[in-house]
Amino acid sequence: MASAPVHHLRVRVLLLVALCFASASASASFPWPWKRSGHDYRDALAKCILFFEGQRSGRLPADQRAAWRGDSGVSDGKAAGPGVDLEGGYYDAGDNVKFGFPMAFTTTMLSWSVLEFGDDMPREERRHAADAVRWGTDYLLKTLAHPGVIFMQVGDPWKDHECWERPEDMDTERTVYNVSSGRPGSEVAGETAAALAAASMVFRDGDREYAELLLDSAKKAFEFADSHRGAYSDDMDLRAGGCPFYCDFNGYQDELLWGAAWLRRASGDDTFREYIQNNGKTLGAEDSINEFGWDNKHAGLNVLISKEFIEGETLSMQSYKESADSFICTLIPESSSPHIQYTPGGMIYKPGGSNMQHVTSISFLLLTYAKYLTKSSHTVNCGDISVGPDTLRLQAKKQTDYLLGDNPMKMSYMVGYGDRYPQRIHHRGSSLPSIKDHPERMACKDGTPYYDSSSPNPNPLVGAIVGGPGEDDAYGDDRADYRKSEPTTYINAPLVGVLAYFVGNPNPGHIRH
Repeated sequence: MASAPVHHLRVRVLLLVALCFASASASASFPWPWKRSGHDYRDALAKCILFFEGQRSGRLPADQRAAWRGDSGVSDGKAAGPGVDLEGGYYDAGDNVKFGFPMAFTTTMLSWSVLEFGDDMPREERRHAADAVRWGTDYLLKTLAHPGVIFMQVGDPWKDHECWERPEDMDTERTVYNVSSGRPGSEVAGETAAALAAASMVFRDGDREYAELLLDSAKKAFEFADSHRGAYSDDMDLRAGGCPFYCDFNGYQDELLWGAAWLRRASGDDTFREYIQNNGKTLGAEDSINEFGWDNKHAGLNVLISKEFIEGETLSMQSYKESADSFICTLIPESSSPHIQYTPGGMIYKPGGSNMQHVTSISFLLLTYAKYLTKSSHTVNCGDISVGPDTLRLQAKKQTDYLLGDNPMKMSYMVGYGDRYPQRIHHRGSSLPSIKDHPERMACKDGTPYYDSSSPNPNPLVGAIVGGPGEDDAYGDDRADYRKSEPTTYINAPLVGVLAYFVGNPNPGHIRH
């Protein structure tokens, strides 16, 4: 029997300025008969965080709740030589590779979620969210543990994707890739700096020693990124491992500004504000790129930095507020700006697969920017209309509710939430018998019949958010259609913050500021 096909080539269109499918008025209200009266955001939040336990690599802790998983990748790092320990971290999606670039972004967004909306989380979920952050940062610290290099990936993705096997059984090469002064990877180092800096604030009150370690390590990672500038995808060996799965399409410059911005926020050190001021133009801060995700940080960068201008009137940061406004206006159907594309059912849509990553990350930015605006007299100027924070919150709520079931398919795109959700996600561990139920080893090709099966996955990966429907709002629940059916950590991470906000503020007409 043929093996499962090589899975996802995460190639995406870099610059997209598209018109809405629906009219402005339809996009604004979406009065469809499938709208529900409300959602259990607390239940969705708990499941959204639980998902990360199903993605863990390494030795699992005693309090592991995704009990169908077992230890895996316990020898990761040995291929790089004696003393290299790269156990832990997260598998990025439905495969068994640890890609450092999206893992660091995932950790940044989990941390940002806790920082902005942790107060809206029930205490137990706040603890679980911090655990999810720490599972990422513990690993990222290991990637920085050897002078002169930063380890950026474990696993040969081409060989991994030829197999359909559980992470507990994987026998493919655990090749280790690293960046160094001779083959730089400023985007990996810069995002690692951002993740550790953001996480340092998460642990500042409860574990100051760990927080200080994270912040010191973030500074070292940033210095590495800035001193050895370059993109890892420009190196042939690194490109062979990382591309086209997580190729650096956008360049490393935004990650330098992103890392500096998080270090500025975490440390309060004026040196990092000066870095942003002195390097912004040369590093592309003025580029009008309305995108935010694991590769392109521009829209998130503008929202993050604008906080300093909004709250402190730091005039040198005013341009970031203007750029953030420009991005927000593309999401407001009533504005005269060129608009992001929406499906007929109202979902934000960009070509390229894993579309829910745009839904969750943009929703997070909408709520975060609304929070910053609420603390000031600022609004968003979209040509002939002025947009306030409540409008941004309503836009985020529409996207969130669509994801949770208010859509033409009448299904939740989060596994385990609601009465109808994806049953056949593109995920090895979820689709194969659990090692707890089937302890006998399953080799590379042994999983192919399960891949080809139309049966539901035996191990529901609770909380996993799939790539989601296409531009026509259709979803076929097909395991082979990875662009729609595969979950990723960076889809879930920003939604943690979004759902936390709506736990505390479930009614858009009566939002507590």
